[in-house]
Amino acid sequence: MAGLSIFSRGLASPISEPGRGDEIEMMRNSSFAVIALSLLAVTGAMASEGPDLIFRKSTVFKLLTPNDKLATYGIDDPLIEGVACWYTVPERGGLAGAFGVAEEVSDISLACRQHGPVRFTGKSEQGDVVFRERRSLVFKKMQIVRGCDAKRNTLVYMVYTDRLIEGSPKNSTSTVPIMPWGGAGDTPKCADWIKD
Repeated sequence: MAGLSIFSRGLASPISEPGRGDEIEMMRNSSFAVIALSLLAVTGAMASEGPDLIFRKSTVFKLLTPNDKLATYGIDDPLIEGVACWYTVPERGGLAGAFGVAEEVSDISLACRQHGPVRFTGKSEQGDVVFRERRSLVFKKMQIVRGCDAKRNTLVYMVYTDRLIEGSPKNSTSTVPIMPWGGAGDTPKCADWIKD
């Protein structure tokens, strides 16, 4: 009966080549392992670039599911060293919040401050996105954008939410007048760093 095939996992393999299916299975498993580790590394790197959670406070008690909360986060401006923003967002609890599918409301407060000498690391356009975060499962997102008031040498930050079809008029604005810091030398002009 040499030359007959045996069926293993739905694939025919000749009797004359024992172990060939095991080699293929090992290669397939090691490929899946490499892909899984790569995805974990990328996800970990992306998570480390997210906002810093400062604290959370419960606002609505829920007995069997997570409470509704207010959460305050901090972010550094990616193009301007010495400037950071803090924002507070409501986070829905309940069953939908526990599974991450709740649509969050658009009530977001924002405060941005100079916390060291200001140094621009690249040019930007008026209204460039500093930070973006999903606020619903699919279409709603929060954005913090930056502009420059050249006349007053002041950075202007605004937070708002938008959807694919219709955004929210709720917003918050914060300003950072660029000031000298210690003996850091000349104060940079934000107008010099805006793309034409």
